[in-house]
Amino acid sequence: MSIREIPLIIDGKKVQSKSEQWLDVLNPATQEVVARVPMATKEEVAAAVASAQKAFKKWSKVSITNRMRIMFNLQQLIREHTLELAELVTLEHGKTLPDAEGEVGRALEAIENACAITRLQMGEMANNAATGVDVYTLNKPLGVGVGITAFNFPLMLAAFMFPPAIACGNTFVLKPSEQDPSSTIRMVELALEAGVPAGVLNVVHGGADVVNQLIEADEVKAVSFIGSTPVGTHIYNHAAKHGKRAQCMMGAKNHMVIMPDANKDRAINDLLGSAFGAAGQRCMANPVTILVGEARNWLPEIVERAKLMKVGPGTQRDADLGPVVSPQAKARIIKLLDSGVEQGATLLVDGRQCEVEGYPKGNFVGPTMFSNVKTDMDIYTQEIFGPALCVLEAETLEEAIDIINANPNGNGTSLFTSSGWNARKFENDIDVGQIGINVPIPVPVAFFSFTGSRASKLGDLGPNGSQVVRFWTQTKSVTARWFEPDHQDGSDVHTTISLK
Repeated sequence: MSIREIPLIIDGKKVQSKSEQWLDVLNPATQEVVARVPMATKEEVAAAVASAQKAFKKWSKVSITNRMRIMFNLQQLIREHTLELAELVTLEHGKTLPDAEGEVGRALEAIENACAITRLQMGEMANNAATGVDVYTLNKPLGVGVGITAFNFPLMLAAFMFPPAIACGNTFVLKPSEQDPSSTIRMVELALEAGVPAGVLNVVHGGADVVNQLIEADEVKAVSFIGSTPVGTHIYNHAAKHGKRAQCMMGAKNHMVIMPDANKDRAINDLLGSAFGAAGQRCMANPVTILVGEARNWLPEIVERAKLMKVGPGTQRDADLGPVVSPQAKARIIKLLDSGVEQGATLLVDGRQCEVEGYPKGNFVGPTMFSNVKTDMDIYTQEIFGPALCVLEAETLEEAIDIINANPNGNGTSLFTSSGWNARKFENDIDVGQIGINVPIPVPVAFFSFTGSRASKLGDLGPNGSQVVRFWTQTKSVTARWFEPDHQDGSDVHTTISLK
């Protein structure tokens, strides 16, 4: 297999980096090197920012309608290249092809939200707010934006960022994860093919040095990040220090509550899919379930179904989960699973020694389940980001709500029940930003905003929906009065400004 060299994209062109530092991109199922990605030089990062700044002068004045049409073109191209994009995700991330195709679908939703920019970016107006005076607002682009994405959704997370940002009239520098950059690069190539002008969308690769340089650049006005809590906290604080607007979607510890009146088969199957799908590498996975009342008796059946889940390479379409992204990720996951045993949790399903025939070097971890989990154990307090499920028990829904509200994270939570009263109580009493009622992964469709909360989010405005437009624009208020041509009342000085 030939090893591709991942390019930078600067000023509408693929650029071969002059960096002396390159990282291998590995297939998680085989450990084969499938690509090499450069850590961009300071000069290359500066060139990307300068290109975006130069392009902003023209792009910010392009009509909303024309920007929208480019988003429609991109949406069509992404749809036509679904399988190609999904195969690149599977090759470098490891998730199964059906899961990767689903990610393309969620990316399309975010792009389709950007296609509604002609309505989302409209301002407000009050005619005759005072006598002869009109007041109106303009939602103006900010300038150069930066996006920094995690490895787990290389397409969807990028789609949360650059399509709405450039649709609003901004220009953009994207820094994808160096662990699986190929699908992101291909998506950006399709954006250029769709009509995004040179300089409006640029891509650089790198680590902390590149991120800090982007944040510190005077031309950069706003930063969007999705990834781990430690990195997100640094980015948010560093951006604030340098006067930048920032949104950081970060770590999570989501809970799924199962009531005894829930549809049993559906609840169990959705629980296992949300806990173990994508090998647990989702910030919206459900790594904790709370079985309430008589639902506690369902635990043996949950265990048996978990044992039947199939682990395999992502190219194997009937696999339920593929490998985790890297040997380092696998080692970290195994260490946390070991701590669960050491700290006294009951190991019900053990996926630590998972082997897949024909793939001896793959980063495979099988479905793993614990019961008798205490809320001070590492497997509960830390985000495992692997195929692990902690089972807690509660007598009542109120007790389950108290457990969830005591956890510092607030990305998402779900309740499975057939009771409208239970559902309404849950959605009103729970202190979590995104709630699913009989929905295991409560990420709303993209014309609603992503609303994680508490320790899972820094910044007031989230991706998608109407909030994303408010994040990528600044409001200008205009108060205007026009006088008739023969107006004579201008001889007196008015020291008190009065609008009546």
